[in-house]
Amino acid sequence: MAKVLFVVSGATYWVLKDGSRYATGYWAEEFALPYKKVTEAGHEVVVATPNGVTPNVDMMSLRPSMAGGEDTTLELESIIRSAEVMRRPLKLSDVRLEDCDAVYLPGGHGPMADLWEDGFPTRRPHAHAGLRPPGPGTTEV
Repeated sequence: MAKVLFVVSGATYWVLKDGSRYATGYWAEEFALPYKKVTEAGHEVVVATPNGVTPNVDMMSLRPSMAGGEDTTLELESIIRSAEVMRRPLKLSDVRLEDCDAVYLPGGHGPMADLWEDGFPTRRPHAHAGLRPPGPGTTEV
């Protein structure tokens, strides 16, 4: 069984260039579907956010028109509700990357608002595993 770190945004809004706030968070599908696949395969998921705050789903990602229909929206909501690890995230700066077998970052606008604060992008997760960073032509997962 592998230990997979999900680095999830804790942002609830994104400050735009004009100073206005845009409601945001992690994109539902980008958390829920990989979470379901990883846990169904028997792996452990650990969630970490900047400052250990509870992640906030971007409500736009749960609109049926954005998620691919009402059935998909209901499935995403169900997966997110069942994910106990989302209610007790670790503080990202306290996580030892060498204790994890894989690192996954669900997208959305939220990560642009807060993941840089912790310095996580400069911690270079791939370096801890002896891997090269993903790039053009890279097929590793």
